[in-house]
Amino acid sequence: MSAPVLELDGLYAGYGETEILHDIHLRVDEGEIVVIVGPNGAGKSTAMKAVFGLLNITRGAVRLAGTEITGTPPEKVVGKGVAYVPQTANIFATLSVEENLEMGAYVSSENPAPRIEEIYQLFPPLREKRRQPAGSLSGGQRQMVAMGKALMLHPKILLLDEPTAGLSPKYRGEIFHIVRDINAAGSTILMVEQNAKQALGIAHRGYVLVDGQNRHEGTGQGLIADEEVARMFLGAGGHG
Repeated sequence: MSAPVLELDGLYAGYGETEILHDIHLRVDEGEIVVIVGPNGAGKSTAMKAVFGLLNITRGAVRLAGTEITGTPPEKVVGKGVAYVPQTANIFATLSVEENLEMGAYVSSENPAPRIEEIYQLFPPLREKRRQPAGSLSGGQRQMVAMGKALMLHPKILLLDEPTAGLSPKYRGEIFHIVRDINAAGSTILMVEQNAKQALGIAHRGYVLVDGQNRHEGTGQGLIADEEVARMFLGAGGHG
């Protein structure tokens, strides 16, 4: 069996002296959508930032396709094939949609035009808005720009941090649909999401974190069906 695309092995990490993650174990296999859910303050986004080299890892390992990348700076993590879409500040608001996509490929020496065309096929609303400033778009369309920009370099794995935060129910559903389409087009995805039930509904597997530790793991449907998980996290609207 091939190595997981991404693996967190016994990870302890946090900000400065404050440790938030305690012995986290997580893996994402090729072609999967894996979702991290749990209450606010559970360490969901922290786990993602640890992968991207944005905080202090004190123990444990992060591996990308079997190679350890623990503590690698973000710009080098990108070069190794990890794309990260943060929850906020994830587009260049004053640049056009197309300029944003071009910025996503700025480290590549290849002509970005063919890949931009593929992104427009994945996100049809962006083609007609391609000359508009990205900051003038709706929240859902801005999220499409952020994801499209992240996909420009054909990453090994796409990290999505709360992609539906602040969106209307209509756009939330659209983003989950798009995440599924991105996955079907060949991208492996790790997603942190506050709308737990919807996210687990499209996930191959999921992890529930509580207080910076693994609490539950299983298939997306298995976690939805788990009575304790449902009682704690899958109430009306889900929790963050």
